[in-house]
Amino acid sequence: MNSIALLGPRMVHKFSHSLIILRRLCNHPSDGFECVEEPLKKLGSDYDSNVDERLHLNEDWSSNQKQFSLRKGFLETVKLDAKRVLEVLRQDGPGLDARLVLDELHIRPSGLLVREVLFGILKRISCENKTRCAKLAYKFFVWCSQQEDYRHTANAYHLVMNIYAECEEFKALWRLVDEMIEKGYPATARTFNILIRTCGEAGLAKKLVERFIKSKTFNYRPFKHSYNAILHGLLVLNQYKLIEWVYQQMLVDGFSSDILTYNIVMYAKYRLGKLDQFHRLLDEMGSNGFSPDFHTFNILLHVLGKGDKPLAALNLLNHMREMGIEPTVLHFTTLIDGLSRAGNMDACKYFFDEMIKNGCVPDVVAYTVMITGYVVAGELEQALAMYHEMISREQIPNVFTYNSIIRGLCTAGKFDEVCSMLKEMETKGCSPNSILYNTLASSLRNAGKTSDAHEVIRMMMEKGKYGHMFSRFKGYKT
Repeated sequence: MNSIALLGPRMVHKFSHSLIILRRLCNHPSDGFECVEEPLKKLGSDYDSNVDERLHLNEDWSSNQKQFSLRKGFLETVKLDAKRVLEVLRQDGPGLDARLVLDELHIRPSGLLVREVLFGILKRISCENKTRCAKLAYKFFVWCSQQEDYRHTANAYHLVMNIYAECEEFKALWRLVDEMIEKGYPATARTFNILIRTCGEAGLAKKLVERFIKSKTFNYRPFKHSYNAILHGLLVLNQYKLIEWVYQQMLVDGFSSDILTYNIVMYAKYRLGKLDQFHRLLDEMGSNGFSPDFHTFNILLHVLGKGDKPLAALNLLNHMREMGIEPTVLHFTTLIDGLSRAGNMDACKYFFDEMIKNGCVPDVVAYTVMITGYVVAGELEQALAMYHEMISREQIPNVFTYNSIIRGLCTAGKFDEVCSMLKEMETKGCSPNSILYNTLASSLRNAGKTSDAHEVIRMMMEKGKYGHMFSRFKGYKT
């Protein structure tokens, strides 16, 4: 990553000046930050969750490198074996020892088989069977470890940890972590993420963080150092106050920030409404020789958008290009999202058109942000026009797109069109969520169409979903 120092004195002065301007302009807190939050949260997640599995699959296929035609057959065999294993585990009990039956089936464990079986158990967990699921997962896990020529991967340990977390078997979870480390598997950022998710509400989060900070076996790939891995894990769980605490510990321990550190901490400060500290971090980042990266610009664009500063945002987009970072659909969408929350739909349309002029193809998220902005602004016709443009460009609406359109139609009392939209959703395989049906039922009730509202709720109950909503309408007669 290029530092500001590498850009020459004139660029240093220009960038420092732009930081001062941005610090003055970015002075409005925001509630919605999804376009900024998700890209940051996904940093490193794919690598960490899949690296062990990929390595093990390479072991499985290393002897067949010249026989790639066998891959499909191998995968089908693994899936069939996984179904057989799950069926055996389902029958485990006093009259049948699953381990003995698995021995008789002569099934060979592999990284992929273990993954399929453990994911199968994870998907079946409910309030009624969580204790049993935890026991069966561990029984299968132990059985695999006892088989010849097989050794668990860190990914397998993490899957069992996830099962224990879902089943609220916290003591067993910690024992498994200790076992994993004792057997030579380093705790990774993913290990930390699983554990922090289970203890945050119990008030153990700080103790957990301290343990990982001091741990000699914490493998924090692909992050630069352990503090970044911890900060990223806390970001995934929206633990903004704890991010502040960890950052202070990091400074006390003498570690310096890099661009990822600054991005995460600035994001946390912004979410906590501490704009003065946000500005100081932005200035500090520049004075320490760090240029804004993809994510920094994404944060700044949202700040400027939410602050209704379209001219400053335009200047920032031009500055990005000067620094060699071409704005993407995500950057434009982030800016438009902020501007729509500020109620400036004219600016939203301007930047939406600019996005297309710059060769960026708007995706479903970009269209949905525009549609939602128009609906909130009470401009239903514009929202519908944007929706039809989206369809004409072969972008498939998602449940959030439909939710916004239906909310607008409900507000306008166009319930016949709502019914048509619901049918359209079904034909496109898009299932309504609880927010959508709650919106529809509430709008019908407020419009005096109580019987129709009851019909919507009854329909949901027949599908086995959202039955809890029915209580909200008990006081109304059909």
